[in-house]
Amino acid sequence: MYQYSEKDKQIVKNRTKEFLFQVKRRINGDLTEEEFKPLRLMNGLYLQLHAYMLRVAIPYGELSYIQLKKLAEISEKYDKGYGHFTTRQNIQFNWPKLEDVPKILEELADVEMHAIQTSGNCIRNISCDHLAGINNEEVEDPRPWCEIIRKWSTFHPEFSFLPRKFKIAVIACDTDRAAMKVHDIGLKLVKKKNEVGFEVFVGGGQGRSPFIAKKINDFVKKKDLLNYLEAILSIYNEMGRRDNIYKARIKILINELGEKKLKSLVENKFKKFADKKLSLKENEIQEIKNYFKLPISGPIKSEIPLKKNKQYTIWLNQNVIEHKLSGYSIIMVSLKPYNQPPGDATANQMKTLSKIAQEFSYGEIRVTHEQNLVLPHVKNSDLFNVWNQLKSINLATPNIGLITDAICCPGMDYCALATARSIPISQKISRYFKNQSIQEKIGKIKIKISGCINACGHHHVGNIGILGLDRNGEESYQISLGGSADENTNIGQIVGPSFPEKELMKAIKTIVKTFENNKKAKNENFLTVFNRIGIDPFKKDLYETSNSK
Repeated sequence: MYQYSEKDKQIVKNRTKEFLFQVKRRINGDLTEEEFKPLRLMNGLYLQLHAYMLRVAIPYGELSYIQLKKLAEISEKYDKGYGHFTTRQNIQFNWPKLEDVPKILEELADVEMHAIQTSGNCIRNISCDHLAGINNEEVEDPRPWCEIIRKWSTFHPEFSFLPRKFKIAVIACDTDRAAMKVHDIGLKLVKKKNEVGFEVFVGGGQGRSPFIAKKINDFVKKKDLLNYLEAILSIYNEMGRRDNIYKARIKILINELGEKKLKSLVENKFKKFADKKLSLKENEIQEIKNYFKLPISGPIKSEIPLKKNKQYTIWLNQNVIEHKLSGYSIIMVSLKPYNQPPGDATANQMKTLSKIAQEFSYGEIRVTHEQNLVLPHVKNSDLFNVWNQLKSINLATPNIGLITDAICCPGMDYCALATARSIPISQKISRYFKNQSIQEKIGKIKIKISGCINACGHHHVGNIGILGLDRNGEESYQISLGGSADENTNIGQIVGPSFPEKELMKAIKTIVKTFENNKKAKNENFLTVFNRIGIDPFKKDLYETSNSK
């Protein structure tokens, strides 16, 4: 894991002092809420439906056990005893008092954490594959590159006030676990002619106008990465719309200019940046890489305990992944216990998980973009012990990748922008499908739920996407099918008119039934069936069922 330098520590300390002064001015009435807004957003503080919300950065989803313990303590001391892990691998506290926020930031700084780049029109927290460095597919570990980009982008004088927020994801293998193609910039490490460099994708995003990122370069050399990113961001900063918030993202710019035109502009700008001294030297790259060496030296002999325990066996099969070093396993910790808000973790759960990570996972925890956690380095011989401990805090739900493992935004329970609730919908789905044999029969499927068109729940790329709407003062839900956020990224197709909240679960059941009726093989998953038969059979069954009431 990356550790703060003295310079890093001083930057965060200074920012915290500065914000304390700004908060005092707001409380004293020297600043209006409108004047305070840009200042608080620069420090990850939002004004939600009922209270302020603080979003804390977890760069590329990496946490130490010390940091997780601190997050638990903050949730107890300053919030309501829980935190919400987000699709950008961050954590949110939904109930802090304004006067306490500087204290929270001070405590975060003590464990090398902050809330910088979690809001505002800047380059946001860099996201990454949650299996980075521990899988056998990748050409090299992408995490050092996330850190290099983070260092370059934090407080960048030109890119602190972009036309709109800007999101970057980095992966290093063909399997995309970071939704790379729905980011403003997606970077994929590739190897060509014995040299490793980057494929560069630009213009992905969701919200009102969903787009899949377009590849604008097959190979950017490592040393040129920052100059190339600088070129893209400079073009966007110069040409991106600032007169219309709905047309301000780079996805709109590339759609209006065209892929070839944007690529030409970037290449010309890149040539001019050759002397900007952003070229990376091998020793600089290696210095960052040294922070990300695995805490384990090599493979070991360690067997998975076999127990006559059905629940444990199911969990092993569903939530445990093979580590790239033999003798170790990766544990996916589901934050989707049945009937609970997806992505939430209580203070007790975080504290216990911190202890588990310290004892059994070399002090490391990771956050996934699908709102789950990861224990990345667990000896096979410890799996049964860890399972028992996770079970004691209700974090051993064996549903990773199944229908109850839904992505869900906070929706109208918290968010001032939301037009409908999303958490109760996820809970209804969780309750109805919680039977393990039913989930396993349905197989791999991804449900994603958003409470408004801003798509924080990634509904556009859900196999089943659910978008909450306001229809004449009543909650209604639009369904899309066939979306995907993996290496075969696809925007889902809307099935038709939305469904009132009281009819939504019936519609979900109908979709699942149509899928099962059209399976040709037992192990055929939802996307395979959908891509084979198309949307029409689903539409027919949905609206015939609806009209036959």
